[in-house]
Amino acid sequence: MYHREDINMKTGKKYSDSIKLIDRTKLYDPEEAVTLVKQTAKAKFDETVEISVRLGVDPRHADQQVRGTVVLPNGTGKTKTVLVIAKGPKAEEATAAGADFVGAEDMIAKIQGGWFGFDVMITTPDMMGLVGRLGKVLGPKGLMPNPKSGTVTMDIVKAINDVKAGKVEYRVDKTSIVHVPIGKKSFGPEKLLENFNTVMEALVKAKPAASKGTYLKSITIAATMGPGVKVIYRMN
Repeated sequence: MYHREDINMKTGKKYSDSIKLIDRTKLYDPEEAVTLVKQTAKAKFDETVEISVRLGVDPRHADQQVRGTVVLPNGTGKTKTVLVIAKGPKAEEATAAGADFVGAEDMIAKIQGGWFGFDVMITTPDMMGLVGRLGKVLGPKGLMPNPKSGTVTMDIVKAINDVKAGKVEYRVDKTSIVHVPIGKKSFGPEKLLENFNTVMEALVKAKPAASKGTYLKSITIAATMGPGVKVIYRMN
């Protein structure tokens, strides 16, 4: 049995060793950065690799919101559990497409009772009146379906396929930063790099017209327990 101090010392030493591999004053090319992140991910579990991008936007203004979704070509390394709220033929489509849970009032009642055994909720527009009752519990957890993220749709099959294929949502937070997972440390550098480039291209395309000055202010790649590696990215 470990004491907390032992665990902190172990974690601290691994982190210190990882930091020594990184020049904190340098901006790395993406190819070099993903290789470094893999080297600094020293935890025993398969750490998630995430990018954090500080944008030149003021998220307090509606015309400077940056939000959307993108399907990672190599997935996220995590299979997401999908709940579909639908009735009739759409419910049948959902089941056939591989949704993990399908229902309507029964599932709403289950969630009201404290069940959250899913990662993504997808629903049809006609069911939003029912789903809307759960706004207070789904909203804070980031589980509320939204047309912008493709989770309120009549094309249930495509929505399920996208999520299962590795669709991720990006959204600028109050501090003007977007956090997006791009895979796991077990991914090869080429796969992480391809996912990185896909996310960056999506963020560049999503630049609001109202954003002035430098749009991509800083980019950092890091594994769950590892230090951040600063990246240079050239907008085409």
